[in-house]
Amino acid sequence: MCGRFALTATPEELLEMFGLIEADDFPPRFNIAPTQPILVIVAGEQGPPGSNLPRRRAQLVRWGFTPSWVKDPRDFPLLINARAETAAEKASFRAAMRHRRILVPASGFYEWHRPPKESGEKSQAYWIRPKRGGIVAFAGLMETWASADGSEVDTAAILTTASTGVIAGIHDRTPVVIESGDFDRWLDCRAGEPRHVADLMVAPPEDLFEAIAVSDRVNKVANTGPDLQAPMTDAPAVPAARPARRKADPERGGEGGGQLSLF
Repeated sequence: MCGRFALTATPEELLEMFGLIEADDFPPRFNIAPTQPILVIVAGEQGPPGSNLPRRRAQLVRWGFTPSWVKDPRDFPLLINARAETAAEKASFRAAMRHRRILVPASGFYEWHRPPKESGEKSQAYWIRPKRGGIVAFAGLMETWASADGSEVDTAAILTTASTGVIAGIHDRTPVVIESGDFDRWLDCRAGEPRHVADLMVAPPEDLFEAIAVSDRVNKVANTGPDLQAPMTDAPAVPAARPARRKADPERGGEGGGQLSLF
């Protein structure tokens, strides 16, 4: 799953990477948590034929997907992730997969290695970032929920898939990463049906990320400084890939469905 991530890029870096119409100034965020606003990239208006006008725009949405048909979000689970393998068929995400695919810029994300209880070992947090630095674009889905009084809230979830490489030893799920050459195809919901982008919803290249053991301070939303990404002294080695764990619903906020249970 992906339960915490960071975005510390400058507006200029976002403009260049995503070809945005504009990007407002915003502070670096080192501990983005569920229910908070997140920056997402959506398809913009198509420019005239042959023009080089930007076709994408950035906006803020709430991290925690709420389908349009939900009557009261307080009675509905907090969906921060969506399984890439089933999103096109699952009632919660089916419409968004067809009509509202987005990109979620990130400088990296946090994940927790949770050893079996009988091992007696403690859970360990890892900061997982691109080896070469820079930004990645997670695949995401967006939905606008409208209340009975007409007010609207834009919400989003991050798509995940089975882990490979260094991440597989830490957790069995990882965010889907969309390469820059595939941005247009992913965002084009007019011509591209879910089956046309199914090949993009795969694990990132095994050499894309590196994992750095960090303190458990990231587990507290109130901690928001760059020190969260500082490597631990005498850090434990990244664990090797392990057998698949019991099935759970990683679309919800915790491994067993608990909305904000990160440890």
